[in-house]
Amino acid sequence: MTRMSRARVARRIAAGAAYGGGGVGLVGAAAVGLLLAEVRLARRHVGNGSGGRVPVADGVYGWGSPRSSEAESGGGYGIPGEPPLRLTMLGDSTAAGQGVHRAGQTPGALLASGLAAVAERPVELRNVALPGAQSDDLDRQVSLVLSAGTPVPDICVIMIGANDVTHRMHPTRSVRHLSAAVRRLRTAGAEVVVGTCPDLGTIEPVQQPLRWLARRASRQLAAAQTIGVVEQGGRTVSLGDLLGPEFEANPRELFGPDNYHPSAEGYATAAMAVLPTVCAALGLWPEEERPDVTRREGFLPVARAAAEAASEAGTEVTAAMPTGPRGPWALLKRRRRRRVPEAEPARPAT
Repeated sequence: MTRMSRARVARRIAAGAAYGGGGVGLVGAAAVGLLLAEVRLARRHVGNGSGGRVPVADGVYGWGSPRSSEAESGGGYGIPGEPPLRLTMLGDSTAAGQGVHRAGQTPGALLASGLAAVAERPVELRNVALPGAQSDDLDRQVSLVLSAGTPVPDICVIMIGANDVTHRMHPTRSVRHLSAAVRRLRTAGAEVVVGTCPDLGTIEPVQQPLRWLARRASRQLAAAQTIGVVEQGGRTVSLGDLLGPEFEANPRELFGPDNYHPSAEGYATAAMAVLPTVCAALGLWPEEERPDVTRREGFLPVARAAAEAASEAGTEVTAAMPTGPRGPWALLKRRRRRRVPEAEPARPAT
C-alpha cells in the first residue's frame, strides 16, 4: 500500500472514530480470519521463558546520581526540595514491560532514567499499563491516573494497539478510545506521547503471506492513531521498529524468550525512539524545533504526516496548524536518537 493510500484510509478511520461512523476495516474478513488463526498459533509461545510476570518499576529515578550534596536526601538532580517530574505509563504489555526479568529493563524505567538525566531532576514513575489490554481499557487506566488525591502527571506515555489488531477490534472504535484518553489527560494538564501500534508483521512464527497482512493492518492503525492523537493535542512516535526491521534483522537479540515480546535490548531500542519526544513535550530537548529539510522533516497535512510516520519508526508527529489548504497540518520530525542510560534501581515513591 502506498503512503497516499494509507493516508486516505487513516483519514477515513479517524473520521469514523470522531463522528461515530463505521469507517473502514483494516483488512478483509477472510484475511483477518487467517491472520488471527496464525497469530493464535504464534501466541502459544508467549510466556515460554517469561512466566508472564511483569517487573514492578514504580518509584523515583535520578536520585542515585548526585550532582550536589543533596544525594543523601534523594536530591541527586535538580534544585534541593524541587518535586520530581511525574511520568506515567499506560497501555498494554509493551508499556508494562512484559518479557523482561528486571524492573530496570522495562521501558518505563528506561524512560524515567533518561528523562532524569536530560532534565537533571528526579523522575517519579507510575505504571498502570495492563498486559493484554486493548484500547477500550484506556478509560479505566486514565481514571486511575486522574483519581482524586493523585497529582496530575507532567507527562503520560501510552503504548497501545497490537491487541486491537489481533483481537479484531474495529479500528474506528480503537481510535475513538485512544482519542478520548488523550483528550482527558490533556484537559487535566498532562502532556501526552503515544507510541503507535507496532509492526506485527515481524513476529517470528507468523509466516507469509500473513506477515504482509499483519504489517498492513498495523500500519493502517498506527496512521489512524496518529491523526486521532494529534487532533487532541498529543504527540505520537511510530514504533514500527519495536517489531520492525531492526527486530526482523536481529530476532535473537531483540525479541524476548517468548518470541513475541521485546527483550531488554528491544525495549531499550523503543525507549531510545520515544525519549526525545518525551523530552521535547516538556521543553527539555536541546534540538532546534524548526524542521530540518536535510532530514526530510517539515509541515504536512496531518493524514500525510501520519502515513509517513507509520512507514518509518522513530518519527514524531505533533500538531502544527489547526487549518490549512487540506485541513489540519502537523509537524513531522525525525529526532536524533540518543543512548538511553541504563536504569538505576528506583527509590520507592513516597
